[in-house]
Amino acid sequence: MVAGCENGVPNGVVHHLPDSQSPTLALVHPTPEEQHLQTLKNSDPWRGALSLDAYLLREKVLADQEFTRNGGITFWGLVDAAAKDRVMLCGCETFRKKALVARNGKVQEVLCHGVGSVFCPPEYRRRGYAHRMMREVGEKLKTWQGGALFSVLFSDIGKEFYNLNGWEPFNSSHITVPASSEPTVANFPEARPLHAEDLAELCRTDEQLLRKSMQHASPSNSSKIFIAVIPEIATIRWHHAREDFIARQLHGRVPNIKGAIVDGDGPGKRVWCYWTRMWYNEDPAASNGNTLHVLRLVVEEYGALDWERPSTTDESEHMKCKYAPAIAALLRLAQKEAAEWKMEGAEVWNPTVATVEAARMLKPEATVVDRESESIASLRWYGERSQEGGRVADHVDWIANEKYGWC
Repeated sequence: MVAGCENGVPNGVVHHLPDSQSPTLALVHPTPEEQHLQTLKNSDPWRGALSLDAYLLREKVLADQEFTRNGGITFWGLVDAAAKDRVMLCGCETFRKKALVARNGKVQEVLCHGVGSVFCPPEYRRRGYAHRMMREVGEKLKTWQGGALFSVLFSDIGKEFYNLNGWEPFNSSHITVPASSEPTVANFPEARPLHAEDLAELCRTDEQLLRKSMQHASPSNSSKIFIAVIPEIATIRWHHAREDFIARQLHGRVPNIKGAIVDGDGPGKRVWCYWTRMWYNEDPAASNGNTLHVLRLVVEEYGALDWERPSTTDESEHMKCKYAPAIAALLRLAQKEAAEWKMEGAEVWNPTVATVEAARMLKPEATVVDRESESIASLRWYGERSQEGGRVADHVDWIANEKYGWC
């Protein structure tokens, strides 16, 4: 903590708070001391199951992963540049991500940014500072680190605030199956566990399939644009570093099983997923509030677009009949892992018709939940708009909008 400070304001100094439209407000990169103080302040709502000391250490560990090193993570803060004693009025962080864009029959690799950890200390709230910071960060990300085509974030305060500042809400739904250690009675295909060392090859395969699918879906005469955050292995290892750190703190060991696969007839015919566990309950013996999140679910035989959105009833029925049993086998293993690691259940974001059918094979009353307040996937588009204007989602299709993209 910064020496001689209380609530972020130097002792004995009455700090005048400027209007949110003041020209003296500036977007800066906080010093290590300022960032440490900001992390202290956001620890109560965000440390989850961790102690304060463990939370502070986790944030340092996550900032030193392959994904976040060498400029992978950037810290931002809003300050009054005219103040004698500078304080962080609010702050956030951004993550550099690789992405794909398909338009006019071509697929390009581009840069995008993920925005996270947006936090305004209570003593500075309701003054418009977060709005000011997000507008400035949003503009800055257009050119930051070489320029981005879009940026994403996942709002836990509903859809309105970030939409007002340029990030449009996209599909944000999920389906959940409960944790269970009961034996499987249905005749599902055999699913085997995936471990950390299995994932790099699967991520490479996934990216190749995404590229082919997006190119196929974007003919030269189409105005539709398809984008996807690449599910690269560095991103997945960041999620698992978070998982492993908390598991070690709560349970003294780390999970070895990171996903599941149904091999089918081999490469090109496999169905697989990988996941991460998130603990929020401080009691290691309790499961309330803890969730196993499927980060990514892949059917290799179909292109991503055909898999996510079959266009006819016949195709939907074909998907359900052919792939639901294999997906159910994956989710069954996820249920067992959720039970072992004190999770309430396993959750899949933006489920397909086959995934919904699979979940109902395990829990007949399972329903798709459209989120309205938490983890709202939101996108800010920096590219050209269609001539018709309107919503970004009218001409930009976000593919593979799954939990792996969360930050």
